[in-house]
Amino acid sequence: MQKLINPLLLVLGILLFACANKSSEYNEESKEVDAPNIIGTEVSYSTDSTEMKGYIVYDESIKGERPGVLVVHEWWGHNEYTRERANMLAELGYTALAIDMYGDGKQAAHPEDAGKFSSQVMSNMDESNARFLKAMETLQNHPSVNADKIAAIGYCFGGSVVLTMANAGYDLDAVAAFHSGVQVPVKPNSETLKAKILVCNGADDPFISPESVEQFKADMDAAGADYKYISYEGVVHSFTNKGADELGKKFDLPLAYNEEADNASWLELQKLLKSVF
Repeated sequence: MQKLINPLLLVLGILLFACANKSSEYNEESKEVDAPNIIGTEVSYSTDSTEMKGYIVYDESIKGERPGVLVVHEWWGHNEYTRERANMLAELGYTALAIDMYGDGKQAAHPEDAGKFSSQVMSNMDESNARFLKAMETLQNHPSVNADKIAAIGYCFGGSVVLTMANAGYDLDAVAAFHSGVQVPVKPNSETLKAKILVCNGADDPFISPESVEQFKADMDAAGADYKYISYEGVVHSFTNKGADELGKKFDLPLAYNEEADNASWLELQKLLKSVF
């Protein structure tokens, strides 16, 4: 009986030793994977006439250069929501710059101010282009960024901005616009438009007319653009912003957050970025 037990104990010991080694190997491999370390800092940049205040964020644990993404704010101005989206992009492995199109970090406390600020930007394309270009250069010059891989996304007013810049021929790999007007001051053409385009809008957004959407699609088709327009049924304006319901009630505006459309459009953005980078 003793002779039978000893070999069994020997085999059991060998198995335990092997499992312990496997566990040790697994732990050693796990130690080599750095945990995410999201670093966000405020940054200033300027044109000849305007000082701007942005926010740049990236994952410091990722080694080497990675694509950069510009994030353009809603008509309320550069605020925490804009920075939140930049943080989300950093978590995906990009370096993101939440930019300031109004200057001096200016924010609107009322829709009348927001309308005035956004109109001033879109009615002066020389200054608008200069502000966007300086933001783009600031992102490209960041040590974590591959300057040849740049995209831009925008919300509401910001969506119109990034569509305009893509049409104007800026060297952007991709552009995404969310709950964005599509009637922009610069028309696309096959010689200047380089970016792959994504637009995600609510089908019931009263700020975006069906006629403007049809014209947008016609212009994109005429320019031979690589684009995708998504219309979410039953969804209104500002559907990606969790603060939209409160703002809608406060100012009696047709604004409402929609979790399903928000999540779906964010997945569409991720697919877009992966397709170009």
